[in-house]
Amino acid sequence: MTKTGGESRWWSKERHLARRPFLKARGDIKTAIRAFFLADGFTEVECPALQVSPGNEAHLAAFATTRIGIDGRETPLYLHTSPEFTAKKLLAAGESRIFDFARVYRNREQGPLHANEFTLLEWYRAEAPYEQLMDDCVQLMRLAAETTGQRRFSWKGRSVDPFEEPERLTVSDAFRRYAGIDLAATLTDDPAAPDRRALASMAQARGFRVGDDDSWSDIYSSILVEAVEPRLGLERPTLFYQYPTTEAALSRPVAGDPRFAERFELYACGVELANAFGELTDPVEQRRRFVEEMDIREKVYGERYPIDEDFLAALADMPPAAGCALGFERLVVLASGARSIADVVWGEV
Repeated sequence: MTKTGGESRWWSKERHLARRPFLKARGDIKTAIRAFFLADGFTEVECPALQVSPGNEAHLAAFATTRIGIDGRETPLYLHTSPEFTAKKLLAAGESRIFDFARVYRNREQGPLHANEFTLLEWYRAEAPYEQLMDDCVQLMRLAAETTGQRRFSWKGRSVDPFEEPERLTVSDAFRRYAGIDLAATLTDDPAAPDRRALASMAQARGFRVGDDDSWSDIYSSILVEAVEPRLGLERPTLFYQYPTTEAALSRPVAGDPRFAERFELYACGVELANAFGELTDPVEQRRRFVEEMDIREKVYGERYPIDEDFLAALADMPPAAGCALGFERLVVLASGARSIADVVWGEV
C-alpha cells in the first residue's frame, strides 16, 4: 500500500476499491438528474469557469489567475465560485430553462462537506415563482434516494426520511423557535440597515457571545450556525425560506415586505443541500448590494473583487426567473451513505 504521512493515497488500489461504490452512485445519480431535467424541457449548458469576477459575496474566497494574450498582454481573471453570472446572461439571451453540472472553485474551504473544487448543480426557470424550485429540490432529493435505494439519509448522528413531506419554516420562525430571538423586530424599513443593537441585546440575553466589532450579519450568522442549522432537516427535510434581505444579495424582495427576500435553502440532517433565489433583476440595486458586499470583504480580508459590468447590463434584459444551486457531492454523500466528499470525488489534489 502506498502511503504518505501514514495514509494511503487516493489512487491506491485499496482506497479506490473502497470508494468505488460511492463513485458508482455518483454517476447513477447524475444520469438520473440529467434525465429529470431533459424530460422537463431543460437545456444542459456548460458555463465557462474563467470569469472577470468570481462573484461578489463577501465571504466567498476565489482562485485568481492571469490570462496572457498572444500579444503578451495580461488580464486578471478568476475561477468562478458559481456559474450564476453566465447562466443569467444566457437567460437574458433568450434561454428559458437551463441546467449545468458546473465545476466551481472556492478557496479557504476544506472538510467533510467542503472542497476547493466541487460540483454545483444549478438550474434556472424563467417566468417561474421560486416556490416551484422548492418542488424541484424535493423531487431531486427523492430521485437520488430512489437511485441508490436509500430509505433514510444519515449524517453525524442525525437522520431524515427524504420521502417525508418537507417542513416549510421561515427564518424568523426558526430563530424564534430555536434561539428565542425575534429576528423580525431587528429589521428596519431600510433592508440595508438592520438594527445591530437590538439583535446584539437579544443574543446576549440568550447566552450567545457577541463581540464588540460584530456586525448584525456576524451575530445573525453565529446564531444560525450554533442554534438553528443543527435542528433543520431532522426526521423530515426542511425548506428554510424568507431570508432577511441583507442575507440574500442576489434575491428580489418579498412582495409587500422588502425586509425579507425570496431565498430558500433545503436542509437534510442539518446539512444545507441547496440554495435558491427569486432572482433580482434590478441592475441599480444589484450594484449597490455588490458594492456593500465588497466593502465588507475589503474590511475583513483586505481585498475586493471586480464587478462584472456585463452581468449588470444583462440583468436589464433578463426575464423574471428563479434559480437554484444544489451541492451535488453533498447530495451524493447523503444518498450513498458516504463518509465525506472525499469518498465521492474521482480524484484529489
